[in-house]
Amino acid sequence: MLTRSFIAGLALTFLSGSSFAATEITWWHAMGGELGKKLDEIVAKYNASQGDYKVTAVYKGSYPETMTAAIAAFRAKQQPDIVQVFEVGTGTMMAAEGAVYPVYQLMKDTGATFDPKAFLPAVVGYYTDTDGSMLSMPFNSSTPILYYNKDVFQKAGLDPEQPPKTWEEVESFSKKIMSSGAAKCGFTTGWISWIQLENFSAWHNQPIGTQQNGIGGMDAELTFNGDLQVRHWTNLKKWQDEGLFQYGGPAGGNDAPPKFYSQECAIYMNSSASRAGVIANSKDFKVGFGMLPYYSDVQGAPQNSIIGGATLWVLKGHDEAEYKGVANFFTFLSSPEVQADWHQYSGYLPITEAAYRLGQEQGFYAKNPGSDVAIKQITLNPPTDNSKGLRFGNYVQIRDVIDEEFQNLLAGKKAPKEALDSVVTRGNKLIADFRAANG
Repeated sequence: MLTRSFIAGLALTFLSGSSFAATEITWWHAMGGELGKKLDEIVAKYNASQGDYKVTAVYKGSYPETMTAAIAAFRAKQQPDIVQVFEVGTGTMMAAEGAVYPVYQLMKDTGATFDPKAFLPAVVGYYTDTDGSMLSMPFNSSTPILYYNKDVFQKAGLDPEQPPKTWEEVESFSKKIMSSGAAKCGFTTGWISWIQLENFSAWHNQPIGTQQNGIGGMDAELTFNGDLQVRHWTNLKKWQDEGLFQYGGPAGGNDAPPKFYSQECAIYMNSSASRAGVIANSKDFKVGFGMLPYYSDVQGAPQNSIIGGATLWVLKGHDEAEYKGVANFFTFLSSPEVQADWHQYSGYLPITEAAYRLGQEQGFYAKNPGSDVAIKQITLNPPTDNSKGLRFGNYVQIRDVIDEEFQNLLAGKKAPKEALDSVVTRGNKLIADFRAANG
């Protein structure tokens, strides 16, 4: 026979368990490998810092896979609280009416501490609506920079402390490097679309499309087939034919990093978030860091680069307690200590001014020369309508088109102007299809 004291104790156990059970928050993300381990560490620190909420981070694959999974889950009413979406998915998320809980509204509704002005302008501008309200929470923002092999530069008779600043110097340095026998190729690059077209245009203060590169409205169209973009793609084709440039492949350019790590190519352009990987894979030589090159005769260049990476979107369909937890977690994520640690580990930008200042106070940039190149580059000038970023529907597919047409160019199937005209024509058709489906 059960005693009264046992029954009372059992009841107390159940009551206390239900009273103090942490509210569950689910976060779907696309961070694999070492970055995924660091993300899990951040989540564990948050969970240990308080007992009201428990965040569970779930890796869902690549950026496109993660976004696709979240859309499917929402339709099945099994969506996570938070989903990490890469920057080119912004237009798609904005068009998902009824699915997204805008961050500015979430923070206001929950009374959470939130100051949009604390974030870097070049980061915030990408993820705000036309009224300047933040739609998603910046987390891992990057921008492309230039990496170079200091040892090869020295062997070629170049100053190892001076990266090329202009495309004219990239060409002359590459010729000197190859003629001296210091390396087999001058330069390679990841992300033709992101670096050699989108950022190239913004860095030269040239429009990517109408309506502030799509940020001003859904009826925008692509326009990055202008004289300067044609000039650049003409040069890339010429440099490829001469051996100065080696193509790294479509999308992120999986063939590009090995060309740099093996010292086959002396210069490499890719994301600032590649910094940790570049350093880890370049133990046989010293790595230098520089800003993206620009054409010296273009007025207004250099302007500022634009971001890549991803932000955190909040999905509707959850209860008030979960949203309070999401807001509380976002406050933790954007704190100077967390952001400075994430930035210094990964190479992603510090998304707030306070995180950047903390890094300066800690002496991080002084101890790690070149680690602030991305910050200086993206904040070089106040963003213009041409350099705030871009926002077009179906842009994931448009990047595939860019890769296809660039490959047609390199194969000699199309002239530079013809290839870029095709990018714009095909891209605008995809944008129109998106607008028709979401108008």
